[in-house]
Amino acid sequence: MTKFWDAFWPIFNNVLPFVIAFGLLYAIIRAGRQPLWAEAYRRLRGNLIAIIALGIISVYGVVALLDSVSWQDNRITRPQTILDRIFKGIPQERTYSAPGGTMTFGEPHLKGRHVLGTDGNGQDVMVQTLKGCRTAIIIGGFTSLIATPIALLFGMCAGYFGKRVDDAVQYTYTVVASIPDILLLISLLLVFGRGLDKLCYALGVTTWVGLCRLIRGETLKHRDRDYVRAARALGVGPFRIMSKHILPNLLPTVIISVTLGFSTLVLSETILSYLGIGVEAGTGSWGNMIDAARLELARDPVIWWNLAGATTALFLLVLASISSATPCGTRSIHG
Repeated sequence: MTKFWDAFWPIFNNVLPFVIAFGLLYAIIRAGRQPLWAEAYRRLRGNLIAIIALGIISVYGVVALLDSVSWQDNRITRPQTILDRIFKGIPQERTYSAPGGTMTFGEPHLKGRHVLGTDGNGQDVMVQTLKGCRTAIIIGGFTSLIATPIALLFGMCAGYFGKRVDDAVQYTYTVVASIPDILLLISLLLVFGRGLDKLCYALGVTTWVGLCRLIRGETLKHRDRDYVRAARALGVGPFRIMSKHILPNLLPTVIISVTLGFSTLVLSETILSYLGIGVEAGTGSWGNMIDAARLELARDPVIWWNLAGATTALFLLVLASISSATPCGTRSIHG
């Protein structure tokens, strides 16, 4: 079974990003055919800032997709992604070189021209910055896929059933919220170990509380509406009422909250990697780049381009994700 999985994993790893991308595209196109979602898309098209923000996020997503698909030319070489092959012609230098410079520190000539310079290992900073897009998108997207269902399940059950169920859910997220986030993350990462997937699990366990509180309050508001009472009078079960009548009314709030939480997750990964408890050292990460650039600022001359590349990419993604969280429509979708 292990040998079969080892042989199947490279194929699965290459197909999965395309499945997610096409699934998301299909869901957007299908939702656009519904009247209320079509109205939301019409409002979105009239918001220039949101369109630009979504375009920037799409560019980051395409770069992350190119860095997710890899294959081996032969059994001797290591797998290379599409992004690695695109920038394969950029040579590695021996040490630092300034952006657009003609020589490295201590070397008379460069093997190539580097737009954003090179780091201490002679690697191109622009390539390292682009490879950090995959880590940021996975952290923000996969962690949201973990935390959002937990928050929806607990929040809707607490708000709809109330009483003991509500008390149990409140006690649970109060205990989680009472522990400082950084201490809980460190303890979870010490248990799970370092790695991109482990970091997503740890962040997913700690970031569902705020959304759960919000969903609980919205469910309390909707459970006494006339359309919910009518469905209950017709004998509709509670879980069907929550999935068919209450959940559609929660989607605008959930979408905005998840979009705003995406930027927080990306910043959390950067901070944890800077502290040395994030993703592994060999993984492309803006946090690792900032951590590596920490001591470079004390050099003479100052090595600033490694820090500038990571922080600029991080700033654009966080700003775009916050700007795209514009309420396109918050009207109730009565069941």
